[in-house]
Amino acid sequence: MEKLDFKKADKELYQPKTVPGVVNVPEMTFIQVDGQGDPNEPEGEYQRALETLYSLSYAIKMAPKSSSAPEGYFEYVVPPLEGLWWQEGIHGVDYTRKDRFCWTAMIRQPEFVNEQVYAAAVETVTRKKPQIDISAARLVTFAEGLCVQCMHIGSYDDEPATVDKMNKYIAEQGLLCDLSDIRKHHEIYLSDPRKSDIAKLKTIVRHPVRKAD
Repeated sequence: MEKLDFKKADKELYQPKTVPGVVNVPEMTFIQVDGQGDPNEPEGEYQRALETLYSLSYAIKMAPKSSSAPEGYFEYVVPPLEGLWWQEGIHGVDYTRKDRFCWTAMIRQPEFVNEQVYAAAVETVTRKKPQIDISAARLVTFAEGLCVQCMHIGSYDDEPATVDKMNKYIAEQGLLCDLSDIRKHHEIYLSDPRKSDIAKLKTIVRHPVRKAD
């Protein structure tokens, strides 16, 4: 049986063009970890968060190999890493102060993942990888709603040019950017920076919007 790849099944969410477009993002289930600090620190908080997210996500994916499959289980490709980003006390983004980043790292989960399935994954990771602190991780439903998104090609530090395109498009569509303490700058990582040419990195940049009053 062919594995479900969310990137292909939900093209409107994962295959935007390099010009901005509107998307209505439905409610989905995620494992999330909050943190702060420079994401590039080799052994920093962000890297530990990614280890936690991937360990839990693969424990769920591989569950049928070690125990009975969860109800509704199907074969799938683990979805890409995503992140919500902001900086306290800074208007916009200051890439020279990566130490000021606050973030929510997250990975989407299939529809069959509920609290029981998540608890089983926590037990598995705790038993097999006791060195990982999973206390900061949580299972959540996340409904993003109306957004504008665009495919960014290249270095993360060059994202302001893509954001500028998005802001111009938002204004042209008669929409308002709705970034806030609740709705945040969102990135979806389609490339592995450890294996890809920086100039060819593919990152979806997504900003929440609302209709003008």
